[in-house]
Amino acid sequence: MATIALDRPLGSRTRVRGGVRTRMTDWSSMTDAEIMLRVRDGDDAGYDILIEKYRKPIINFMYRMVHNQAVAEELAQEVFLRVYRSRQTYRAEAKFTTWLYRIATNLGVNHARDTKYERTAQNIYLDQPDPETGSTPDVADDTDSVEENLLKDERMQAIRKHVMDLPERQRTAVLMHKYQGLDYKEIGEVLKLSESATKSLLFRAYQTLRERLKDFV
Repeated sequence: MATIALDRPLGSRTRVRGGVRTRMTDWSSMTDAEIMLRVRDGDDAGYDILIEKYRKPIINFMYRMVHNQAVAEELAQEVFLRVYRSRQTYRAEAKFTTWLYRIATNLGVNHARDTKYERTAQNIYLDQPDPETGSTPDVADDTDSVEENLLKDERMQAIRKHVMDLPERQRTAVLMHKYQGLDYKEIGEVLKLSESATKSLLFRAYQTLRERLKDFV
């Protein structure tokens, strides 16, 4: 798999022409879609801006799918490579994040299938420390008793198992909704579902998890 340097430093925000320093584009005033359109038109500086903004979220998203930091970083690199390779065909008909996460989702699902992780070796640790921030969802303070910690560990293992047991589309929707903060419309656009169908999909997923985890609530 080809790689790119996701952590490369961004270039200067000024350009020197004929000894005169000129101000470059004010990227902060542009939407992601507008920046991507500039990339489509040949302005690679915008590509660096998008990598800087979405590198960590995409690595985190892939990590939730494969639970392997090295693989997550490699898949994130491939996501951004595909973004660049597809720049000429980009159309700002949907939010840039919708397009980006559709690429990431397809890549993650294909990786799971190709490596036979989907039902066996792959673990989605929803409760493990985030590889970038170190934060841990669903974890209480550090003053728990031994018994409370044992119960917590058992609950976390149950969460991992039952999320993995969800149908593929439900599992992906839960990851995008709970951990990436995408709304119903954005998730629907990624999964090519209507907003109402997305709500129904997530409702069924959470209902299933609540039922299977009722002994831990």
